[in-house]
Amino acid sequence: MSVSNHTNSAAPAIGIIGGSGLYEIDGFENTEEITIDTPFGPPSDAVIGGNFAGRRVYFLPRHARGHKLLPTELNHRANIWALRSLNVRWIICVTAVGSLQEEYHPRDIVLPDQFFDRTSQRRDHTFFGKGIVAHIAFSDPLSDGLRQILADCGKKQGLTIHNGGTYVNMDGPAFSTRAESETNRKLGFDVIGMTNLAEAKLAREAEIALATLAMITDYDCWKVEEEAVNAHAVVEHLQANAISAKKIIAAAIAQIPETPDWPEHRSLDTALFTGRELWPEESYQRLAPILERFSPAD
Repeated sequence: MSVSNHTNSAAPAIGIIGGSGLYEIDGFENTEEITIDTPFGPPSDAVIGGNFAGRRVYFLPRHARGHKLLPTELNHRANIWALRSLNVRWIICVTAVGSLQEEYHPRDIVLPDQFFDRTSQRRDHTFFGKGIVAHIAFSDPLSDGLRQILADCGKKQGLTIHNGGTYVNMDGPAFSTRAESETNRKLGFDVIGMTNLAEAKLAREAEIALATLAMITDYDCWKVEEEAVNAHAVVEHLQANAISAKKIIAAAIAQIPETPDWPEHRSLDTALFTGRELWPEESYQRLAPILERFSPAD
C-alpha cells in the first residue's frame, strides 16, 4: 500500500520506532505494509500497520529492515512526518544504549526523562523554517504520562526498570573514546546513544507524546574491567532486550488513552511565532499533518 497524502482523519494511533522485528508480537493482526512519500524524502522503511488490543498501531524500523542505515543517515523528519500523517499521537521508541553508571547493567532498561545534545546535525531536527518559525518548549523532553505507563508495565513483567535518567546523544557511528566516555560519566549522564534526541524533538513539534525504552547492551568503554563496546559483543544483549521490549509494548498499548489530550498534544499552542496570515502556502502544505488544526489565513 502506498500513501502520499496525509490521512489525519483516522482514529488516533500508536507508533513504535525500533528494530525491524518488534512488530512480531502475538496478537498483532490485519497487518499491512505502507509506503509513505514525505516532503522530507523517504522514511527509513515502509511502515507496518495493524491492530493490537483494539488499537491501531504502526511500526517503523529505525535503521530499515536488515539494519542498513547509519545513525547519521537516518531521515528523522521523514520518519516522524510519516507517522504523524497516519495520525500517530503516541510513540514508543526502543533503542540500544550504553550504560554510563555502575548501577545500570546490560539488559536493564532506562526510561530517560532528559537529553544532552552532542550531535552535529541539529538543523535537521526541526520541521520549521521556510517562512514559519516555531520554538517548542523542551525543558521536559519526554512524555511523563507515557513514561509512567512503560515503567508500570515493565515492573509488572519483572524487568529491571530505571525510571528517569539523562540520555546523551552522540553522532556515531564510531563508539566513544575512553576520554569521551569518562567525561560523559563524570558529568552525570546515565546512558549514551546515537538516535533518540532528534526523534523526541520532532515528535514534540508534531504534537506527539513520546517516551523511550533505552535498552542497555554494554558499559560503553569507561568500565576498564569489562570488554570495550563493539558490535559483536552486544548482539546477545540486543536479542534479550528485544524480547523484553515486546513484553512491555504488548502490555502498554492497552493502557494508552484513546483521546490525545496530554500537554504534548498541544505543544504548538505556545510555540508558533509567525502569524498565520504570514505563512507561505507551500510551507503550510508541507507541514499539513502537523499544522492542520491551525487554519491558514484566507
